[in-house]
Amino acid sequence: MEKLSQLGKIPPYFFNKVIYPRLGKRDTSIIVKPQHGVDFGVIRLGNKVIVLSTDPFFIARELGIEKAAWFAVHIIASDVAVSGIRPRYLSIDLNLPPEMTESELAIMWDVVHRECKKLGIAVVTGHTGRYAGCNYPMVGGATMLGIDKKEKLIIPKINIGDTIIVSKGPAIETTGLMANYFSNFLEDRFGKLFARRARNIYYQMSTVKDALITASVKGVTAMHDATECGVFGGLYEMAMHSKVGMNIYLDQMVIQEEVKKTCECFGIDPYRAISEGTLLATVKEAKAKAVLNALKNEGIVASIVGEARSLKEGIYIFDKGRKQALEHPKVDPFWIRFEEYLKKRSAS
Repeated sequence: MEKLSQLGKIPPYFFNKVIYPRLGKRDTSIIVKPQHGVDFGVIRLGNKVIVLSTDPFFIARELGIEKAAWFAVHIIASDVAVSGIRPRYLSIDLNLPPEMTESELAIMWDVVHRECKKLGIAVVTGHTGRYAGCNYPMVGGATMLGIDKKEKLIIPKINIGDTIIVSKGPAIETTGLMANYFSNFLEDRFGKLFARRARNIYYQMSTVKDALITASVKGVTAMHDATECGVFGGLYEMAMHSKVGMNIYLDQMVIQEEVKKTCECFGIDPYRAISEGTLLATVKEAKAKAVLNALKNEGIVASIVGEARSLKEGIYIFDKGRKQALEHPKVDPFWIRFEEYLKKRSAS
């Protein structure tokens, strides 16, 4: 078996061979089980559904405890919101590094409380302790739940002819993290004002608002959060899950100036890089403009970037007159550059 050497998520082949065939007891109340291209699981409960998603509780201390805690809440809430169901309950396990101080924990928890209150989320249960061997940034894990009527649930199923919409453009998380960790590199190349704007992309790293606005327009067939391997990885996963092809037109996809220049500075392909905060959605063609308008009215940029085709037509990227088959990126370029610039920063 291939060695699991790369950083980031375990590759799809391992899930297919080892994880997905071994999921414990079969239960007919589970209507969405673990699978590629889907950010959540779903349990049927009468005429209602419970939507769940689990993630690490990610506290990057270098960003400052407040910023880090904001992101930790939103990344978990986003994975529930893309189901069309509002996140409502949080279960959290904090396995804290021994060096975390009481004041840092108090700041972190105040942000968790504040953001949960804003999003309408109640903390239900959890565990908190300091333990040897626990280190930043993975200081625990959390499960977010939503519960609502079954008819509000959007189980991803893309149909041929559906329109593909991307909110905010690619590499949102890549830009937010690289600009905040390594701001001096951006300042040296593009100046302090640009570096400040790039750092502010950080607060776009949530799809809660994007997903709930999009879901409010009838005709949405699938939503996905473009996390690891970015827009290209996410769209590929969505297509494979629904067994469709896609035509994706790169020149139609919005890319924010701060994203474009930050990725250029650090030598990162924005379309293959981690992008928490970018919503990938497919909608019935007749509803596409309504979704764009709903997002625009709430100050969220978005663009129509293509359409779903039959599986036999394949998944293709069209860019400046060139047509190229899309394959899953497998390795996210963000992690490679992040490690590289951590070393550069330490050496300087």
